[in-house]
Amino acid sequence: MTTGLPRRGYWCECWTQDLTTTEPPALHASFDAYTAPQADRWVAVALRTITPALDTDASDEAWEWLYEGRITTRRALLRSQPCTVTITQATTRITWTIRPALFLPLAHRAGTELPSCAYDYKPQHTD
Repeated sequence: MTTGLPRRGYWCECWTQDLTTTEPPALHASFDAYTAPQADRWVAVALRTITPALDTDASDEAWEWLYEGRITTRRALLRSQPCTVTITQATTRITWTIRPALFLPLAHRAGTELPSCAYDYKPQHTD
């Protein structure tokens, strides 16, 4: 049940960029978190999942954030500051961003009568 009020939370994204090209970064995943712990946990789970496949330098970057940087990230999120976590694996940069967000509730159509014009649309068959 929605209250109709906006809800504070965090918008999280994961981007990758091939450093050998001029292509812009590509968005690979996004996540809506409603608490700071939920937001930084999303990054932590991703890092722990990929760490075994990373080279030594990237793995060190990942574990450094997991052990030290995560605390700084959590504190910044609690102050409503955006955060970025970045590691570089060979020629690929992986960046997670977490930004404070205000989530607006969506309207539900269940139990609501649609306007009469909604029934005027008739799909065309191209048989």
